[in-house]
Amino acid sequence: MSSEAQNKFTQGRHRYKWAHVWDVPTRLFHWLLVICVGAAWYIGENRDFTNIDWHFYLGYTVGGLVVFRLLWGIVGPSPVRISSLFHGPMSIVRYAATVFQRSPSGTPGHNPLGSLSVIALLVSLIVQVVTGLFAYDDGLFSGGPLHDMVSEAVVLQMTSIHGINAKILLALVSLHIFAALFYLFWKRENIIIAMITGRKLIRTDGDNV
Repeated sequence: MSSEAQNKFTQGRHRYKWAHVWDVPTRLFHWLLVICVGAAWYIGENRDFTNIDWHFYLGYTVGGLVVFRLLWGIVGPSPVRISSLFHGPMSIVRYAATVFQRSPSGTPGHNPLGSLSVIALLVSLIVQVVTGLFAYDDGLFSGGPLHDMVSEAVVLQMTSIHGINAKILLALVSLHIFAALFYLFWKRENIIIAMITGRKLIRTDGDNV
């Protein structure tokens, strides 16, 4: 039996194949972002005079990673293109109607609901990085590199948004983790390992659900 034939199989009433979807730059971006956002959040919650600078360094790194992802989303392979994240309303509704089926979605990239999650995460990350450039911590006498270039009112507003959005970002990350576990245990689709190996299950018998 050829390796191509071994790569295909049937599960339930659907046919699937293993395909290489996530390229190396996208996978490196994903896991570096996980590490940097997690570390930045931890330091932000436990900040003091000894570690506040690391919070800023991690914020700069997250900003760089997001810029890379946006650029890679323009020139990278099809599954990671920014354009692939945008689905029509009916496509989202159709997918949502089938999301509780106990079978892999088989989409050749992010599914419609997953795409909404990625967009929300990217927007929240951009807001967090931008507001962090202007935020200021009175208790530690430390602020973003641009805080002294704007008025005190702007600094206060940016600092407030930075704190509020940190909670929103944490909620989005928690939802992202929950979704990965839901797909693993309910839909029998390991999207976590897919972001490590790059290989993902793809439906080959019509519309992906």
